[in-house]
Amino acid sequence: MPNQQQAKFVNGSIMRHITVMSTSGAVGLMALFLVDLADMFFISLLGQVELAAAIGFAGTILFFSTSVSIGTSIAMGALVSRALGAGDREEARKLTGSIMVFSAIVSTVTVGVILLFVDPILAMIGANGEAADKAKDFLVILLPGSPLMAMGMAGGAALRAVGDAKRSMAATLVSGAVNAVLDPIFIFALSMGIEGAATASLISRFVLFGVSYHAVHRKHDLVARPSLTDLSQHFRAIFHIAGPAIVTNTATPIGNAIVTAQIAKYGADFVAGYAVMGRLLPVSFALIFSLSGAVGPILGQNYGAQKFDRVQQTLTDSVKFVTAYCVGVALILFFAQGLIIDAFSLDGDASSMVSLFCTYIAITFLFNGTLFVSNAAFNNLNRPTWSTLLNVGKATLGTIPFVYAGGYLGGAQGVLIGQAVGSIIFGIAGYVLVKKLIVQLAQDHEEKEEDVIAIEPSVPVTAFTSCREVMAEESEEAFDNTTEKNAPLR
Repeated sequence: MPNQQQAKFVNGSIMRHITVMSTSGAVGLMALFLVDLADMFFISLLGQVELAAAIGFAGTILFFSTSVSIGTSIAMGALVSRALGAGDREEARKLTGSIMVFSAIVSTVTVGVILLFVDPILAMIGANGEAADKAKDFLVILLPGSPLMAMGMAGGAALRAVGDAKRSMAATLVSGAVNAVLDPIFIFALSMGIEGAATASLISRFVLFGVSYHAVHRKHDLVARPSLTDLSQHFRAIFHIAGPAIVTNTATPIGNAIVTAQIAKYGADFVAGYAVMGRLLPVSFALIFSLSGAVGPILGQNYGAQKFDRVQQTLTDSVKFVTAYCVGVALILFFAQGLIIDAFSLDGDASSMVSLFCTYIAITFLFNGTLFVSNAAFNNLNRPTWSTLLNVGKATLGTIPFVYAGGYLGGAQGVLIGQAVGSIIFGIAGYVLVKKLIVQLAQDHEEKEEDVIAIEPSVPVTAFTSCREVMAEESEEAFDNTTEKNAPLR
């Protein structure tokens, strides 16, 4: 049946779906994150700590812009997977087109505001001197390509919603490969330095959009050109998820900006070490970053199909997956920290930051992973504002007092420890809330089904009623009460 063909996650092993979707997504994400790490590696070869710090400051702002795009792609995954789960493919096509337009508009506005206030924003997060100048150069080149990246990420979410994780992965893989090839050419061969790294990344964003859109449009015919009527009709549904999701996702870079500003008080060496850590973390935990995007369509399709036992199982299996992966990665980082410090030519304060991350901070990322899963559940179970409240809370109550207290007690390293403590608290809170939500949704669904059964006309059949009598009664009732029989159930 068409519905079964499109909604592939409503059957089969949930852990297998999680593994396949998250692994495929992680390969693509890792390609992009490895390019960012390669940028840092190549820049570190230039031997200027100010350039490494500039990458760190620029990365904090780019993270904000990218998080906005992630928010709109979450709306794509949630709405398209839900439409496919309900068997309405044509609505899914219209939604895909509308959300792509929406994502481009939102990204353009975001980039315009950032570029207009780039100098005070850099100053606010602690950038000054040459580090601030180079960070600005990097941003001015790269940010104008953000709308293309936003549409490319939305296209990837549409591919995951239909279950095509391989092509979603291919878009980011090809984009990352182009960036990796162009990086050394622009940075060293053309002697462009940090501006060369930005130019290579800009070109890769064109590639990301092209490959992603081709797969959505040509391979799946899953995008319809939106009319003004479609846009107006879909705007409320899109914004209902994208609005909170954008606030949710931008809460994290805002929290990171607060951390960066606090670390900057202790000098450029600490910022350089934090910048390396910031590039190392997403590469190491790419599977966890991809998990929220992978779990969303699985939750969305099963929620659309009203299979709440599978929704609950998706949450449980996801948390098991997060825990096993994070423990494994933390062990690898612990034993490899010496190699990492040597590879990036770090010493002194910069090396101490990376050592702290590999020894103590990395393992706490399993609570961030749990919060990612909770966010995906809230966004796909029609509770996006819950996700917003959790993430805004984590970026404020879970960050500001902890990093200030940590900085006071332990300097730059104390700032990192304080941030980790806040993430532990909110990771646990998110998991508890989403478990309660799923139980409540399942109970509400059961009560509705019981109400429907209670009002359905029934034919009393006793042990003394023959099959012929039952058939006669049903035939007579169908003839006399056709209108009542076809009336919609309340």
